[in-house]
Amino acid sequence: MRGMSKGRIWILLCLLLLTGRGMMLLTGRGLSSEEETKFKIDGKVIELDESNFDSAISSFDYILVDFYAPWCGHCKRLAPQLDEAAPILAKLKEPIVIAKVDADKYSRLASKQEIDAFPTLKIFMHGIPTEYYGPRKAELLVRYLKKFVAPDVSILNSDAEVSDFVENAGTFFPLFIGFGLDESVMSNLALKYKKKAWFAVAKDFSEDTMVLYDFDKVPALVALQPSYNEHNIFYGPFDEEFLEEFIKQNFLPLSVPINQDTLNLLKDDKRKIVLAIVEDETEEKSQKLVTTLKAAASANRDLVFCYVGIKQFADFADTFEANKKSKLPKMVVWDGNENYLTVIGSESIDEEDQGSQISRFLEGYREGRTEQKKVAGPSIFGFVNSLIGIRSVYIIVFMVAMLMLLRTLGKDDEEPSRVGTSDQSEHARSTVSRAENDEYRSGEKED
Repeated sequence: MRGMSKGRIWILLCLLLLTGRGMMLLTGRGLSSEEETKFKIDGKVIELDESNFDSAISSFDYILVDFYAPWCGHCKRLAPQLDEAAPILAKLKEPIVIAKVDADKYSRLASKQEIDAFPTLKIFMHGIPTEYYGPRKAELLVRYLKKFVAPDVSILNSDAEVSDFVENAGTFFPLFIGFGLDESVMSNLALKYKKKAWFAVAKDFSEDTMVLYDFDKVPALVALQPSYNEHNIFYGPFDEEFLEEFIKQNFLPLSVPINQDTLNLLKDDKRKIVLAIVEDETEEKSQKLVTTLKAAASANRDLVFCYVGIKQFADFADTFEANKKSKLPKMVVWDGNENYLTVIGSESIDEEDQGSQISRFLEGYREGRTEQKKVAGPSIFGFVNSLIGIRSVYIIVFMVAMLMLLRTLGKDDEEPSRVGTSDQSEHARSTVSRAENDEYRSGEKED
């Protein structure tokens, strides 16, 4: 050792340390008690960063991560809801852990997870991320997340269990209950669509339950849409192909109101969208039209029927050249992307005999009496992903600042003695501030 240089000694020590550490990692021995108990399911929200994020994701089967920014108002309102939900979710038979990441501080981690707006919630199931679009109030969030740890198919053995299943499922997912069906008939599809619906098989039930859910023979599959008070019955055939088609068609209600949440659902549906644009969807005359659309949807399951009010979602309606000056209701067929069709002679419908007018509209569409147009804004995916992230804010603010600087320099060349008036400086600050405010508003995800 005496003949060895200090540099060589340090290299050997480093190698020994690395080798020892590597053996501990490989064998699982030698970890300190602090490392062994690094993550506990104790009902508290875990703070994650770039050093422990991957470890946390691999430590828990189910973990909901809140990517937030300290300056974000929505994030501040969400935080106490997550604190309230965390201990309840931790006590589930299959616990769900809640964690949070300061995505503004740990921007590299946020970029890796494709975070472009605050707050963004992602649930990691066995390490696989899914963006969370559900409710954000503590009680409703707990109900929603229970879906992810529930059995693929619940077995119900009495009327009381059927009732409890429907009540506990809540209103955010459709329900499919097979009365008199074997569990194996639904198991594959229940696994495939677990993230989108509740599935159950009722083994024992009374005639009262049959009356309640409006089916008169078994086997029968009942599809429920609790949010819209709708149900549909399927009597077979129960081959997987036909069963899957029925399930896919009933993920959505018969007539779908267009909003940010339903756009997220529509982007996964491959059917064409029959869209009715009204002035105010809450008006009585609009609700009568919605009832007619439901009847049309029942007979035309290859299409999705939707409606939107200009008062409720003006930007969306405007992409189809519909505004308060248009003749309403306006009907189009949209492919969910850049194109939509108007039916020649049926561009709008009157208040009288709307059923016949919608029938003529559908007939004209199927016979090809249409004119193709392009939407004047983003596609369905564009609307879903239209929230601008903080990185975009920085870019825009930087560009505005550079523009103002160039303008100031240009004036310096013309008037060397003037650096810039206070009015010009105030204008620059105001412009940048407006850009920041506008972009932050569009970058924050609404509850």
